[in-house]
Amino acid sequence: MLEKVDLKKTVDKETYKRESAQLGERLALLQRECKAEKIPVMIVFEGEGAAGKGVQINRLIQPLDPRGFDVYASREAGEEEKMRPFLWRYWTKTPADGRIMIYDKSWYGKVTVDRFDKITKRHELTGAFSDILSFERQLTDSGVVIIKLFLHISKEEQKKRFKRLCENRETAWRVTEDDWKRNREYDRFLLITEEMLQRTDTGNAPWTIIEATDRNYAAMKIMATVADRLQYEVSRRQLERSGNSREVPKIPQERFKNGVLSGVDLTKCLEQDEYKEKLDRLQKKLEYLHSEIYRLRIPVVIGFEGWDAGGKGGAIKRLTSHLDPRGYKVNPTSAPNDEERVHHYLWRFWNNMPKAGHIAIFDRTWYGRVMVERIEGFCSEEDWRRAYQEINEMEAHMANFGAVVIKFWLHIDKDEQERRFKERMEDPAKQWKITDEDWRNREKWDEYETAVNEMLVRTSTTYAPWTIVEGNSKYYARIKVLETVVKALEDKIEEIGSEKK
Repeated sequence: MLEKVDLKKTVDKETYKRESAQLGERLALLQRECKAEKIPVMIVFEGEGAAGKGVQINRLIQPLDPRGFDVYASREAGEEEKMRPFLWRYWTKTPADGRIMIYDKSWYGKVTVDRFDKITKRHELTGAFSDILSFERQLTDSGVVIIKLFLHISKEEQKKRFKRLCENRETAWRVTEDDWKRNREYDRFLLITEEMLQRTDTGNAPWTIIEATDRNYAAMKIMATVADRLQYEVSRRQLERSGNSREVPKIPQERFKNGVLSGVDLTKCLEQDEYKEKLDRLQKKLEYLHSEIYRLRIPVVIGFEGWDAGGKGGAIKRLTSHLDPRGYKVNPTSAPNDEERVHHYLWRFWNNMPKAGHIAIFDRTWYGRVMVERIEGFCSEEDWRRAYQEINEMEAHMANFGAVVIKFWLHIDKDEQERRFKERMEDPAKQWKITDEDWRNREKWDEYETAVNEMLVRTSTTYAPWTIVEGNSKYYARIKVLETVVKALEDKIEEIGSEKK
């Protein structure tokens, strides 16, 4: 989902100057408090080439006491390091109690850059990821605070920065042919990065995505992220020492959100004639593909989420129009009943997962855990934060079984939702579709948007990616859903055919 993150975020100079000064004072104080509490801190800077890691490290350390931190620049492993396990050099650079260690690139090079350059072989990846997760878990279990920052820029911005560096004789050396290759093959590198983020975004060491196009915005977000996390860790330890462990402070909310939805173009539309032509062609194609997935015994899971009145029902109706009813089932999801409440929240969804060759369509899904249950307080903060990993693991299990997992977020703007609500209220045939709860949820639009943005970033994986559907135009939305499903099924069928050759 990195490609969906809004990279146009900026901050004006006056705001940056004022906010960074305040954050700097706070960071200096927190550094002293971490030293007093003997809290070791590791801050990891990762990101694409020329994303500004060096610049941002410099800005972060300006207000800090230089006697209390070290910066380790991770470069290509030397001969001594190559003769040892790859984590050896990072184990030897972990901080002592009360100190801060900042990493300019880190152990993640093993599963990103080295993987891209084919130094790390495919059969080594599982072990490398396992080693990294074990490394971080052992450190956090012992009290180390790990803050991981990924600085993200677009392919075009990276190319522009490379050119600027190359035009200056004093900085040209910083751009290598390998850097240019990663820019040319940016999409491949992005996929590798996506997998790394999804496999290592854990509760004990989560990733924060930094929109790094505007350096001032990136600096503010980094300083705020580090300060909020350190404040939480200091407060938690002080409360535990005083015997008030039940009053542990809440995990800090990210103040500078990743605006995935803000980058969606809702002006996209289709004219009726084009819609009808595409609809007919795609539905006939799906009719054929449905028989193929049955023949090849491919299970398919399709989940629909979106705003109330976003068009989920209409899209599902067009999707199933030409399918054999014996081979699919639509599962509408409402509030859990008494039996479902006494089970794990994923239990009721496992009960409706498809067998090989069949399609399960979910009208709302397990993502209620990190949206409505989160916003309405139906589960604890610890529960919904843990759910991201639980959901990713469930979907990975389905994908490992051979299932095609397709997830849609049907996106409309607030004005379009209001128009559709009023239309439903005025039409006797549609009044049943609108409830008082729909209007109440609308009042919490901003809270839901924050939750949706985080959900999209944390659970869009290589094996179960989110597709955001521009839904202000119902015609456009329905066709995009059908095109996405057709492509996913065709790709899976082609993959199986290649494996048999």
